[in-house]
Amino acid sequence: MKVTLLLSLIPFVTAAPAVPVEKRAAPVVTAPSPAATITGKTDGSVETFNGIPFAQPPTGQLRLKPPQPLISAIGSVDGTATPKACPQFFFSVDDGSIPTDALGTILNTPLFQTVTNAGEDCLTINVQRPAGTTSSSKLPVLFWIFGGGFELGSTQMYDGTSLVKESVSDGKPIIFVAVNYRVGGFGFLPGKEILADGSANLGLLDQRLGLQWTADNIASFGGDPTKVTIWGESAGSISVLDQMALYDGDNTYKGKPLFRAGIMNSGSIVPADPVDGTKGQAIYNEVVAAAGCSSKSDTLACLRSADYTTFLNAANSVPGILSFNTVALSYLPRPDGTALTDSPDRLIQAGKYAKIPFIVGDQEDEGTLFALFTSNLTTTSDVSEYLNTIFFPEASRSTIDAYVATYQTITEDGSPFRTLILNNWYPQFKRVAAILGDLTFTLTRRIFLETASAVSPDVPSWSYLATYDFGTPILGTFHGSDLLQVFYGIVPNVASKTIREHYFSFVHDLDPNAGNDLEDWPQWSEGQQLKKFDALSTSLITDDFREDSADFIRANVGDFFIKR
Repeated sequence: MKVTLLLSLIPFVTAAPAVPVEKRAAPVVTAPSPAATITGKTDGSVETFNGIPFAQPPTGQLRLKPPQPLISAIGSVDGTATPKACPQFFFSVDDGSIPTDALGTILNTPLFQTVTNAGEDCLTINVQRPAGTTSSSKLPVLFWIFGGGFELGSTQMYDGTSLVKESVSDGKPIIFVAVNYRVGGFGFLPGKEILADGSANLGLLDQRLGLQWTADNIASFGGDPTKVTIWGESAGSISVLDQMALYDGDNTYKGKPLFRAGIMNSGSIVPADPVDGTKGQAIYNEVVAAAGCSSKSDTLACLRSADYTTFLNAANSVPGILSFNTVALSYLPRPDGTALTDSPDRLIQAGKYAKIPFIVGDQEDEGTLFALFTSNLTTTSDVSEYLNTIFFPEASRSTIDAYVATYQTITEDGSPFRTLILNNWYPQFKRVAAILGDLTFTLTRRIFLETASAVSPDVPSWSYLATYDFGTPILGTFHGSDLLQVFYGIVPNVASKTIREHYFSFVHDLDPNAGNDLEDWPQWSEGQQLKKFDALSTSLITDDFREDSADFIRANVGDFFIKR
């Protein structure tokens, strides 16, 4: 009956008179370095320029090599299409991760990658600006680094139109820039062979070259290259901190800083072993074997010369984030002695990072999304064994047991927090969710703030806790939910409005309180207070929850150096 009714309406729909659409002139920008004429599109209030190349295609012998800048004019660029994503690592295809191995077999294929517009020639940048912006406007720039566990994601997922529109309505117009970078085995393959070749942390180097392109060209779009704020979520947030720590904190280019401030949504310090460490080498060896290169005298050359399908499948054969290993990532930034000279936690402690104002914060229930993949953990002993095996193999079992014991009950220490006995999807779900969220995001954020405040007490910082999705079954205010609230502004509630307005103030004036009438957000060093963003209100809370767990991490930091 419903199908018949819908079919009967088709003649009326197709016969409806066409609504005249106002034809607007396409915006055009001439960029100097390299010379390019970029044609964009407009919706009348925001002008968009997509898919602008900022590096030579990392294909052929440039696969698994640092990004190379473009050295000659590129002529006309069609900035109206959807930009290509870099190759994606959706799910593991290892036999131990059912059913994600089956999903990975389908989603990681070149055919599906093509459907999702992914491929190796992907190093492009998007620019969006308020309509009417000219080269003399000198607007501050918000430079976006997407997340996805260093395994997936692209700029095609992040349209900044609503951000630009709201910045204009708030009287603090910005230019939005989003950078593509290589992920998974294409961007973060470890191993001694990679280290010797000078080809580690390629994704971070892609981001850095994107920042250099911005410095050279953003003035032509109406942006001020001296007023760039880098902003990221999840792996993008971790990347913001890593950009602060690259080259021991040297963020200059042609004698000027590439960015002056940072915003980190869900991610900061991630301790890691060197590129050629035990875990990193094991990942490299596994990829080499899967590519059929083990018998070759030069295994890295073999990976470079492998056809796309072979290398894609090999790179995606190791455990991924959407698997039992969760946030014990196969691919992530690792110390290489050159760009990332040491583990980020040690660089912050040594003061080897760019001393810029920053905002860093978390979702209340960062770990629930990842705990969905560990449903076989049914006892606290299982949880300890999991952490000891997957995360901290060099720590004693007694140390791990003692840490797990700091999460005494799921009613008080279980995530989703503040839900008592509810939402415990399997016997250890809420405990596992709390631990994974705290170790990877929430408590490490607190320790990062403590360290940074001690090392650079004059550098201002602000922190927050988002709770606007409280009550969502099983997940609570889960990792990544800020994309809906803060990035896209899909839910136009108090939290979405206030966070965005604080951010626009910060981008303009390096102070989230400047030029707005929002409730004051004190610097974190002033009493270690967090701004708490609820759906309908905001408030201040002290950053001291689960302090027994944080104390245990501080007292046993050597054992909790994550072996990844």
